[in-house]
Amino acid sequence: VDEDAPGAIWIGGRIVDGAGDAVADALVETWQADAEGRFSSAEDPRGAVTGFRGWGRRETDEQGCWRIRTVKPGPVPGPDDTVQAPHIDLTIHARGLLHQLFTRVYFADEPDANNADPVLTSLSDEHARGTLIATPTEAGEPGYTIDIRLQGEDETVFFDV
Repeated sequence: VDEDAPGAIWIGGRIVDGAGDAVADALVETWQADAEGRFSSAEDPRGAVTGFRGWGRRETDEQGCWRIRTVKPGPVPGPDDTVQAPHIDLTIHARGLLHQLFTRVYFADEPDANNADPVLTSLSDEHARGTLIATPTEAGEPGYTIDIRLQGEDETVFFDV
């Protein structure tokens, strides 16, 4: 979103490999709903929202860092009349990956919504769920940070889509 967009935040972090080394050639794609939980897609059963693209792309830098300016998404409809917690879908592309990786970013300041989210709660391991939770930034511009670990200890949860 534009810098002066109402509710604009930054979200980003680092992408690292199994050894904790930066992945400097990754590409992160994001897909999300707007602040009201509406998508910019004709597939949204409530009708497509206008004026919000909901999609972004950013490459990582030499330190494996990426970030995008967006708005925090609202909750969206889930399967079987459930509600999904606010989240951003990520697709990771990088050299050495035979297929892109799919994951989600949830928000630490949404504990009630996270505890009811059908996708997040399908993960029985609390530690694994924690790999999908972005934390608010402590200083500077408003936003959230999350690191994506491609393999090894503390590997981010990836979904078979």
